[in-house]
Amino acid sequence: MITYVYWSVVVLMVGGVLYGVGIKAEKMRVAFIASAGLLLIFWGIYYFGLQQVFVKRYGGVMTIQVPDGYRHITATWKDDNLWVENYDPKTNSCIFSEYSKGSMLQGKVTIKNCNPLMYR
Repeated sequence: MITYVYWSVVVLMVGGVLYGVGIKAEKMRVAFIASAGLLLIFWGIYYFGLQQVFVKRYGGVMTIQVPDGYRHITATWKDDNLWVENYDPKTNSCIFSEYSKGSMLQGKVTIKNCNPLMYR
C-alpha cells in the first residue's frame, strides 16, 4: 500500500512539473528534462533505499533469488537490512549475506564446514 502512495506522489510531482513548467511557462523541453530527472531520482531512491524499509515497516512485496546450486536456510532482519543464509553443498559452507540492491553496503559471513542439511 505504501508503495502505491509513494509512486502516486511521484506521479503527481512529475505531472505538476509538466503542467507548471511545460504548459504555464511554455517550456515543454525543460519540463520533459526535469520530469525525466525527477523520475530517475525517485526511482533510484526507491530501488536502492526505500524498498526494504517499506517491506519491513509497512508491509510490501520484495523478491530475491537464491543463487544457483545453493540451498536456502533462513532470512532475518537486522534493523532495516535483510540478511539471508544459504548453504553451498559444493564447498560445505554456509553463506550469511546482507541483501542490498546494487550490491551496495553488502556484508558477507562464510561459515566453513557447515552441514545444516545433513548431506552425505
